Amino acid sequence: MMRNILQFGSRTTLLYIAVLVVVVGLVASYAVVSGPHSPQIQSEEGVLDLTEDHISKNPLKLQGEWAFYWQELLSPENIRSRMEKVGQADRYINIPGSWLGYPLDGQELKGEGFATFRLVIELSRQDRNERLALRLPSIFHSYKLWVNGELLAEVGVVGPDKSSVKPQLATKLVFFQPENDTVELVMQVANFHHKRGGITKYIELGGSNLLTVRTNLKVATDMFITAGLLVIGLYNLLLFVLRRKDKAPLYFGLFTVLFGIRSLLNGELMITQLLPHFPWELQFKIEYLILCLSGYIITMYFECIFPNYVSWWFRLGTRIATGALCLLVVMTPALIYSKMLLVIGVIVVLHMVYLMVGLAQAAMRRIEGALIFLLVSVVTLITVINDFLYYNEWSLIGNTAPFGLLVFTIAQMILLSSRFTRTATNEERIARELQEANNKLTEMNTNLERIVMERTHALSAAHQDLRTSYERLLHSEQGRKKLLAYITHDLRMPLSSMLGYVEAVKDMVKPERNEQYLNYIRDNTIRINRMIEELSYLSHLETGQVAYQMESIHPIHFLRGFFEQYELVVRDAGLHFILDVGNTEDQGPDLPVVEIDAQKLEQALFNLVSNAMKFTSTGGMVRLALAMDKAQDTHCAIISVQDSGTGIPPEQLEQIFDRNYRYNRSGIENEIEGSGLGLAICREIVQAHGGSVRAESNGKTGAIFYVSLPLYSRSRKVTA
Repeated sequence: MMRNILQFGSRTTLLYIAVLVVVVGLVASYAVVSGPHSPQIQSEEGVLDLTEDHISKNPLKLQGEWAFYWQELLSPENIRSRMEKVGQADRYINIPGSWLGYPLDGQELKGEGFATFRLVIELSRQDRNERLALRLPSIFHSYKLWVNGELLAEVGVVGPDKSSVKPQLATKLVFFQPENDTVELVMQVANFHHKRGGITKYIELGGSNLLTVRTNLKVATDMFITAGLLVIGLYNLLLFVLRRKDKAPLYFGLFTVLFGIRSLLNGELMITQLLPHFPWELQFKIEYLILCLSGYIITMYFECIFPNYVSWWFRLGTRIATGALCLLVVMTPALIYSKMLLVIGVIVVLHMVYLMVGLAQAAMRRIEGALIFLLVSVVTLITVINDFLYYNEWSLIGNTAPFGLLVFTIAQMILLSSRFTRTATNEERIARELQEANNKLTEMNTNLERIVMERTHALSAAHQDLRTSYERLLHSEQGRKKLLAYITHDLRMPLSSMLGYVEAVKDMVKPERNEQYLNYIRDNTIRINRMIEELSYLSHLETGQVAYQMESIHPIHFLRGFFEQYELVVRDAGLHFILDVGNTEDQGPDLPVVEIDAQKLEQALFNLVSNAMKFTSTGGMVRLALAMDKAQDTHCAIISVQDSGTGIPPEQLEQIFDRNYRYNRSGIENEIEGSGLGLAICREIVQAHGGSVRAESNGKTGAIFYVSLPLYSRSRKVTA
């Protein structure tokens, strides 16, 4: 459909319009999400008033001012004692947000340090007797949480210095029962291993059931995205292992596998849920290494899909930058390389922007797949930029990169599939062009035969023997060519399939299936041998190399003999075989006769009966009938073969007698094997008798085949 759209109008104009629509749509979405929808409930001076809200039914993200005790690790008892002496706290900090840059005594705080946070929540009357829950995000980088004086959560080890702190990242869901109309939250947080410290993400408060459902949905979403990326990546890596010539699946598979692993380290932190003791430092290094490698891998993938669009200096620059960043991440602690997040983001964005310029050029040059690649790259770029802004606390939208990467991955799968499809289509086009060329050559050959025949007839009687020998040789050559063409056309696929199974047995791909493969090769060999015989016979029929021994015979006698000969064959197949000659016997001894080669016409009728048996289920009916047609000037005997089988679609009735036609209708339980030559042979034999054959069917219940043969009077002299 996209190709049809691009066939009219300016390609460049459509490209710019498409990109503009995507950008405007995403900007509008960002504005809608980040803009103010309704008045937000915020805490002021460490107190959150929820007396007018029902949070057990409508969970709330905690935001606003919390009491802030810098460089102090206070328990609820310590805070209570201090408040009895001093009163309210004198410092407050907005949550969510890092204490990095917080003004204190005329200076801005650094990311390293420790502090205690406190929030008092005043509940409504409905929520006092409800079971509530707190959904805790990953907090940088160790913490303890008390609810109403009870320690409910502890991640990592909190301490006043780097040696006593053990960092860890995890999401948690804690439950509690309010004892009265207020809830006191006290949280100790320590960070000495990362550039940012504090509660940088939303803590969610609500009913236990609702928050449990939300948490499970988020976990399921992360698992879906992770599994999708990993499966797609491993599939493409397997494709590269099987076919190493094309490296696009290699880079695409590495890209999706790495970001599938990265999705385990973000969001709901599936890695810590699966492996609670997974090292924190290794977790961060893996995440940052994947970010550093992403730009280089996507550049190499782009180079495989659209060659000659990436300059040598850019390839060299990206290798140097990627190597330097990876070395920095491996050799330094997180406190140092986490400060390079913005630099890493800028490098990744520059990679994507450079590649998008190349994509725009490829799209304007009408390179297939470039426009789709460009559009999904715009979406991915904006989600990646949003994530870097989000992790630097400059964006209100959450983690969007997994979604953008999943969209990008699916689009690339479609692009790679289209490449394989395009290759197959080109092969079909070449085969069709070869067939057309062959038809033209056949037509030229036929015209040449006619000219040779006309000139040969003008020769003297002395050259009669030479002319006869030449005609026989010409017919033989035609039969050989047609037989060769038929064998080439019809036997290529089964022979290729057999070759594949032979190679599978030879290479021991699946030894447990070797017997099955050998049985398949044996059955296919028998089928090919039978097909060659039928192809040879059909080619002789088409080139007139078959001699007919004609004799005058009453059609009723011929039909009765045929019925008696094959009655047991049909009945043994579980079908009812019926002969219906109507009132043709009552027309007396002067009934006209037909001039036929009984053996060959019997073969043609048996092909029709055999065809009816194949497509008729056990218990069905095959009816053989005879009628006389003397309308106007036509005098012919009509033999019909009717079955109660699956029928033939009406649009295919004109094709079923073609040599290349194979009837394979969906809905049939068992595949019906056959060469597809029986009806073509039947038509050639009937036409050689001066008759015709046709079929009728409504496409649902059964089919009727009619064989019309000319009638002659008994006094007509029969010639062989």
